[in-house]
Amino acid sequence: MKRLERDVVIVGAGATGLTAATQLRNAGHSVIVLEARDRVGGRLWTNHIEGQMLEIGGQWVSPDQTALLDTLDALGLKTYERFRDGESVYIGRDGVAKRFTGDIFPASPRTKSEIERLIGILDELVAQIDPAAPWEHPDAAAFDHISFRAWLEDQSDDEEARENIALFIADAMLTKPAHAFSLLQALLMAASAGSFSHLVDADFILDKRVIGGLQQVPLKLAAQLDSGDVCLNQPVRRIQWSAASLPADAVEGEPVEVTTDDLVVTARRVIVAVPPNLCNRIEYTPNLPRLRQQGLQHQSLGLVIKVHATYETPFWREDGLSATAFSPFQLVHEAYDNTNHGETRGTLVGFVSDEKADAVFGLSATERKERILQSLAAYYGPKALEPVVYYESDWAAEEWTQGAYAASFDLGGLTRYGAMQLEPVGPIRFGSSDLAAEGYQHVDGAIRVGRRLAAETIDSLASEQQLLRPITTAS
Repeated sequence: MKRLERDVVIVGAGATGLTAATQLRNAGHSVIVLEARDRVGGRLWTNHIEGQMLEIGGQWVSPDQTALLDTLDALGLKTYERFRDGESVYIGRDGVAKRFTGDIFPASPRTKSEIERLIGILDELVAQIDPAAPWEHPDAAAFDHISFRAWLEDQSDDEEARENIALFIADAMLTKPAHAFSLLQALLMAASAGSFSHLVDADFILDKRVIGGLQQVPLKLAAQLDSGDVCLNQPVRRIQWSAASLPADAVEGEPVEVTTDDLVVTARRVIVAVPPNLCNRIEYTPNLPRLRQQGLQHQSLGLVIKVHATYETPFWREDGLSATAFSPFQLVHEAYDNTNHGETRGTLVGFVSDEKADAVFGLSATERKERILQSLAAYYGPKALEPVVYYESDWAAEEWTQGAYAASFDLGGLTRYGAMQLEPVGPIRFGSSDLAAEGYQHVDGAIRVGRRLAAETIDSLASEQQLLRPITTAS
């Protein structure tokens, strides 16, 4: 077993962990990043499938994501706009594809009116929510004890309006059924993006992509560290910070020991930068406080299949379509033009989430592909049935992710446990995009959390050093 010493150990080589690592390194602290996977990036992964570059994980950049935009600029990464010229497609319960332009899909005047009314109500509520502390809203407990679906049913008797409003939070973001999370969790999701209106505006929330893929952010951050400071294939098994059990001269201040199968790293601080659902994969000595353990059990990731279908040409453009398509009544609830910068081929990306994903995962891979392509063809016509490359991103099957896109609380969990998840436990701090205020579940949020954790750790180490400094008296 190899032994190392560092000022700070970071668990997880995603955008949060690597942002924190580079900032700590720039402040003069020694760091090591321990990553369970065989690559850096976490939920960012750009891969080549049958010769086609696909962004398996997160990929989009919106105008409000200033932390990400600043990072892209600092790293010299360029962006390009998602193709959006032409008409969009909506499919109602009748299964008929309807083409349209503008923000509101073709529906009856009453349904359109109800959608606009519900968006207005949600925007008003979201404006009252502090994304850094949603539990402080005067009605937080009441909002946290009613499911988003139940609240929508209280607000409107128009089923089509309700299903479409739910789609933008449940299917598109939290990837859970709307009965599985609270109104408060929904408001936090929207508040993290600036408004509910932003979530329903695909041209805003899915504005740009990074040339070459968004995984370049963690790759370039990792490149700023020394080669020995990022260790792959090193799942952390134990974090031990009981001072009585460690050598007294290990490091200055309160020592902490982080163990993998191959390494033991003694440090002064630890940042656990993994999703909350993975935190309990680590043994802690002493145990985490009982409410912290309980809180982790009340957070879970959703379920989504990200579908990539590449064609010899972007045929939908010839048909006058932008490829923006959605329907709460279709297996693929939303889809977009995902053609890479400079390519002549065309790529569609679509999403199958929560209970619909449950259903198709019960099929064979061949049957699942047929069902998904049939859903795409309902939007774009029979040409969608014949991609030259087809791939399904299944993050729930990833050992070190187990879902998508981010963890959210069950009913009542946000007010009960939300505030404490931001607090350190001894020398350990926790954080990821799952705990972000602005940019929650996005790379922007991951960067913001990484910066916060680094700043808190730097301040903590400075305070410790101040306490250890010898006291001198004037003679």
